[in-house]
Amino acid sequence: MKSPPRHRLLLEVQAGPYRLRGISLGGVYTSLQVPELGVVLDAGMPVRQFAAADHLFISHGHGDHIGALPALLGIRGLLHGKKAPRVYMPASIVDTVKAALGPMSQLQRYDLAIDAVGMKPGDERKLRADLWVRAFRTHHPVPSLGYLFFDRVEKLRAEFRDLPGPEIGRRRKAGEDLFERQERLELAYATDTLVRVLETAPEIRRARVLVMECTFLDEKKSLEASRAGCHVHLDELLEVADTLENEHVVLMHFSQIYTPREVHAILAERCPPSLRERLVVFAPRRGPWPG
Repeated sequence: MKSPPRHRLLLEVQAGPYRLRGISLGGVYTSLQVPELGVVLDAGMPVRQFAAADHLFISHGHGDHIGALPALLGIRGLLHGKKAPRVYMPASIVDTVKAALGPMSQLQRYDLAIDAVGMKPGDERKLRADLWVRAFRTHHPVPSLGYLFFDRVEKLRAEFRDLPGPEIGRRRKAGEDLFERQERLELAYATDTLVRVLETAPEIRRARVLVMECTFLDEKKSLEASRAGCHVHLDELLEVADTLENEHVVLMHFSQIYTPREVHAILAERCPPSLRERLVVFAPRRGPWPG
């Protein structure tokens, strides 16, 4: 008897300098890791390799995005010396999430502790010396957020760039304003949202990498039905594709009404070259969806 084919649970893709590792299937589970940023995005599946991350970002409270949080915290408990992770989430769900973890802690006889950080659109947090995050509004039936990861750098103003180094140092010491602060927008994460997030949070169109849901791809799901569930349909994404300035666009959170092979085929056929050449498809190239 032949053994059943083995399928990898986790997918890994490359988008510029960033790797995205994890799993995403609309309505089932989404959890992604970006190792270079040291962050995990959503907790729809308790992936052992994600448990050591100190920064976890929850987009909203639906089970396929947060349902595995207790199990992930339990795995983390096996890692000796790891303090409670910092879990960022919409501010309005913090109390509910903490209350839900209480009974699970009693069941496990282990404190599933988190350092909860409630976020509102526009709120910023510094994650490390070269990395910040800013929350932005997404559009879903429950409280939801997207996250934009960026670095802040100071650059010498154009009118001072010809000054010698010692002169720059002297003027700076004297308190003269020689520098301007700039943001390098690195990666934006927008899932479970209407496409108008590109209008209400236009800066995500300029991030080096845009990670965005595109749950439905063709007439199998009407545009009206997609909007009713507050999800992105490829039809409407194609209408605004020319406004995306991103170096790489990672599409994910596809519906299980499509096979992975169909996802790749539809996107290859329907996307214009200007989008297709920078498109990264977060779906296996062969075989069924994992799980």
